[in-house]
Amino acid sequence: MRVFFDNCTSPRLASTLDGFISHDKHHAWHIQNVPDLPNGRDSTDLEWIDHLKRGKDWIFFTRDRRILKNPAEKAALKASGLHGFILADAFKKMPMNQVASIVILKWPEIERIIQTVDPAIYEVQVSRQAKLKPITY
Repeated sequence: MRVFFDNCTSPRLASTLDGFISHDKHHAWHIQNVPDLPNGRDSTDLEWIDHLKRGKDWIFFTRDRRILKNPAEKAALKASGLHGFILADAFKKMPMNQVASIVILKWPEIERIIQTVDPAIYEVQVSRQAKLKPITY
């Protein structure tokens, strides 16, 4: 599996998750480091969605809920077949080490969803006990 983090997330989050999941032959990249992404960090949401859907086994993380409100981006996501995870707004106020710890804590649930559920978008909540919440869009 390959994990993508967009410009609304920290490169530190991507590298931390990569360190955690790489022993399982998975990898995480921040948008600035994604191999073969045509415009690199300057790629639009539509460009990175298109790039990920052409690859195999990509999922994405973002903090940008607006991606579900823009009609073109929303349509592209629906057509992409990607699993997506949106970090709840409360993460904006948290130190990065706590954000990373929650993503890692929820990683087994994320893997289970990817393996058993059709592609969808989920919200990752700050509460360590909260389940991933499907988002209707």
